[in-house]
Order: sequence, then C-alpha cells, then structure tokens
Amino acid sequence: MRPGAAPVHRDAMTTPSATTTDPKIEAVQRLYGAYGRGDIEAVLAEVSDDVDWAAVAAGDVVPWWGPHLGRSEVPRFFGEIGSSVDVTEFDVLTYMASGDEVISTVHWSFRVKATGRTATMYMQHWWRFANGKIVFFRGSEDTDQSARAFA
Repeated sequence: MRPGAAPVHRDAMTTPSATTTDPKIEAVQRLYGAYGRGDIEAVLAEVSDDVDWAAVAAGDVVPWWGPHLGRSEVPRFFGEIGSSVDVTEFDVLTYMASGDEVISTVHWSFRVKATGRTATMYMQHWWRFANGKIVFFRGSEDTDQSARAFA
C-alpha cells in the first residue's frame, strides 16, 4: 500500500444488523426472509397485483433474466432461480430508502446445476412502492459472470 493511502476495505463484510422503522425497508426485509425460507406466498404478499419485476440483462442465457409482469409472473422468476442454481450465499449488505424507493446491495454466490460452474458477485436491487406494496423491481448483476456460469 502506498504511504498515506487508505485501505480499500478495512473490515470483513457483514450483514447489517441495525434496526429500521422505515416500512419500505421492512417490507424488503420481509421479502428477503420469505425468499430465504422458500415462502413464495409471503413474497407475493409484498407485491402489487400489477408489479413490474425484471432482472435487467441483454439476452436470455440466464433463465431468470427478463420481464415478469404482474403478481402471477413473480413465482416464475423465483422458480427459474431455484430450478437452475443452488444459492450458496445471499447476504444483504445495505439498504437505502428515499421517497417511495429502496435500494439494496446484495452479495451472492451460486452454482449452476447443469454446468457445475459457480459465480460470486454483488447485485443491486431497486424497489419502488405505492400504497405499501412493491410495484417495481429491477435487479442488476454481473451479467457476464452469470452467463459464463451457464455456458
């Protein structure tokens, strides 16, 4: 390290443990918890009937990429993840809320069932709320790394 340079990352990564009173962040936390338990009904309880849900990527190499419009499509998103990969890590690192939106940063790892290849990356999740429900979700990930794991 150069003299006087600050370390790039001083502390080990941890999942935030601070409590919040923001109902939007609490809803996202409930959704992540439901996903972790495999409770799709509890996931769906957090979204509006006409939710606009998508993992943003060019292409269709990874099964969960693309739009999933409406509450009835959201289970397909999670089903595609569950049927194609084993998630080996899913740690939510941060939550930020402003107005009707929440942004979360997630570190996750997975192993593709068909290829045995793995990927580890940071993702950003963008949530928009109306009337207490999630009406919009966009997930971004390292699409090149994901695609290589499926190739």
